[in-house]
Amino acid sequence: MNFNRISRSVLKNASAVYKRFAARSFSCAGGLAMRFVQYKDGNDRGLGIQCDEQVISLSGVDKTIPIDMVSFLQGNHSIEQVKNIVEEKKIVLQSNQVKFLPCITKPDKVICVGLNYKGHCDEQNRPYPVEPFFFSKFPSTIIGPNEAVKHSSKSKALDWEVELAVVIGKKCRDVNVEDAYEYVFGYTVAQDISARDWQKTRNNGQWLIAKSMDTFCPLGSVLVHKSEIPDPHQLQIKCSINGNLKQNGSTNELIHRVDKLVSFLSNLITLLPGDVILTGTPSGVGVFRDPKEFLKVGDLIESEISSIGKMTNPVVADY
Repeated sequence: MNFNRISRSVLKNASAVYKRFAARSFSCAGGLAMRFVQYKDGNDRGLGIQCDEQVISLSGVDKTIPIDMVSFLQGNHSIEQVKNIVEEKKIVLQSNQVKFLPCITKPDKVICVGLNYKGHCDEQNRPYPVEPFFFSKFPSTIIGPNEAVKHSSKSKALDWEVELAVVIGKKCRDVNVEDAYEYVFGYTVAQDISARDWQKTRNNGQWLIAKSMDTFCPLGSVLVHKSEIPDPHQLQIKCSINGNLKQNGSTNELIHRVDKLVSFLSNLITLLPGDVILTGTPSGVGVFRDPKEFLKVGDLIESEISSIGKMTNPVVADY
């Protein structure tokens, strides 16, 4: 079997699926949607706002605005500044002429929460954690919304986990639950790709390698400002493999909610602008199915969260 030929075909199909989704993007009618994107237009990178079938450039208009989201957050730029640029629409690109990058690249931290959906605990017959259960992924695992997940030849048990990701907007330390949302910038969709054999039986029980192999953190193209999502605990969250629905849950199942997670973490470590928190996954992962199901080369992973969007990642061989 020619895996290189399969990989090229899958990548082409994934790109087509993603472009169709981008073309029917969320409407800005009736207001200015704060949907931040990082993009490439030819060889030029930029930061912009996605609106209908267009991207309104921010960094191309105002040279004080950087071309990447982490630097934008570090610079304390105001939403009013962004709104003024969007209203003027000086530089407008068509969505189909740009390449969408992950909405966050090179954050200081990618922090993950395990066992944080009731259904995910139930499918394992595990009790609901009294305190949040954290682990991490290397930031280098981040890939874009239609880039390929490389199936490591060192794993025979690759699994999917769709997740709501929270992005921190400003330096955060020793924050109360009541004040936590002041430090949240927005939300995106993520996948916590996991090598279950390495998670369960290798590396002396530590999860880092299982969660941090190359390409194991696809992130959505759109970072939706928190003003667009007043309650992040009322979102539908879904994952399909090759068009077959595997996970279908709601963020109202979260055991430890966004404000508690941010507060809890900030009392232990300093959260920085651009830090990403993956908040957990609903039931339906492959390892707890009967029989077990795992990703294989040629599969297509579709991850979607209401009010945020969808990403499509093919699975290819790692050589």
